[in-house]
Amino acid sequence: MNFPELITLLAWAEDSSLRLLMVAAIAVVLALLVHRAGAALLLRLTRSMPVAAMVVKQCRRPAQLLLPLVALQAVWQGAPDDLALIGGVRHGNGLLLLLVLTWLGLRAVRGVAQGVISLHPVDVEDNLQARRIHTQTRMLARTVMFVVLLTGLALMLMTFPGARQFGASLLASAGVVGLVAGIAARPVFSNLIAGLQIALAQPIRIDDVVIVEGEWGRVEEITGTYVVLKIWDERRLIVPLQWFIEHPFQNWTRQGASIIGTVFLWVDYRMPMEPLRVEAQRLCEASSDWDRRLCKLQVTEAGEGAMQLRLLVTSASSGRNWDLRCHVREGLVDFMQREYPQHLPLMRAELADTRREDKAVNTEGPQAA
Repeated sequence: MNFPELITLLAWAEDSSLRLLMVAAIAVVLALLVHRAGAALLLRLTRSMPVAAMVVKQCRRPAQLLLPLVALQAVWQGAPDDLALIGGVRHGNGLLLLLVLTWLGLRAVRGVAQGVISLHPVDVEDNLQARRIHTQTRMLARTVMFVVLLTGLALMLMTFPGARQFGASLLASAGVVGLVAGIAARPVFSNLIAGLQIALAQPIRIDDVVIVEGEWGRVEEITGTYVVLKIWDERRLIVPLQWFIEHPFQNWTRQGASIIGTVFLWVDYRMPMEPLRVEAQRLCEASSDWDRRLCKLQVTEAGEGAMQLRLLVTSASSGRNWDLRCHVREGLVDFMQREYPQHLPLMRAELADTRREDKAVNTEGPQAA
């Protein structure tokens, strides 16, 4: 190649580079115009959709970089392969494109989370549902953002020939992380299986009355992983589903809601039983909570100072039986206080020796005088 031909080749190369740069500049300007028009259009269309509007707002900045990078990548791919430094430019633009795509994914997930949270404010009187949604949304968003970040980093590393194996290993490590997460989430899967067993065998049902860990409550809600018990004092006891499979518990309404309740009383040995039986029967018949199946008073224990009475009463449900037991107990105590106050439990003491000692003192007193 002689000198004139070399000058001609250099001039052609310089002219091609200038033309390529001009095309790239035009592509960037067009991409920015498209972004501006598209952003305005999307903001107008999503004005009545809070979640979508929040996603658009969060993705506006990354998209402002993404569209020009996509346009530039198209220009670089269409450039001649023998152009100086074109390979490095393509690779650098690709890295920036992946970086911005990762940023866009993170902002999109954040926009969805913020949109859902904005629909459920917590500054209200009853914010239980809002707090539940906030917790779930934040945790899921963090998990998805971690996966997006890990995937973007792996894809960027795989663009380097020397680090391609490392990037593939990083993606594989995501599978390992998933396996570890599955092992860590074993209780969750156990609860899901327990939920299937409960659905088929039905040891508990909605509105069942159960005793769990010494707490009396009704089954208010059964989810895929736990059971909510409404305690009598308005508290809530959260119990994993698997607990009902692995531990014994009392179910007062397994076959039916009717139940037998007990009322215990301590009375003096001299208390006649027949008047108490008549009064107990009268109290049961006067109460709408008695189902007329059983009302039986018996002496169940004879202690040193008093005897124990047990009254068995029945009701259609445990709640009504509780009210009936309280009503009968109060009525019997009031009856004894009114009719037999002398037969309430008394503390006895041996007074015979004391009386003899007092008599001896009184006898010796005049003689000494």
